Amino acid sequence: MTADPPRYFERHVFCCTNVREPGHKRGCCAEKNAAALRDYMKAKCKELGLAGRKLRVNNAGCLDRCELGPNLVIYPEGVWYTYKTEADLDEIIRVHLIEGGRVERLLLQPQDVLPRDRDKRSAAAAS
Repeated sequence: MTADPPRYFERHVFCCTNVREPGHKRGCCAEKNAAALRDYMKAKCKELGLAGRKLRVNNAGCLDRCELGPNLVIYPEGVWYTYKTEADLDEIIRVHLIEGGRVERLLLQPQDVLPRDRDKRSAAAAS
């Protein structure tokens, strides 16, 4: 069996910017300012010297977690985040991409499908 080649990028961030028709029951990341936030993240990573072979921030089509969006996934870790603001992305960049930690308050878990799933988990952690 042949070994996998080395990774081309050390980390790859996929930001959902999927568009659904207006009024779709699941919503979409595009209607939540996802493209502008993705552009911000790309520019910020470039400004910080993270872009290039070390890191690539990409547009993604539907990641199938529309209700929780906008969302992104970071590989090779496979860690998912939801975010709403540039400040959220600044925190993800600093804590996850630079320091190697996790932004607990923005993490999505595999079982999170609807916002209420995440809200219940957050409420339980706060108790």
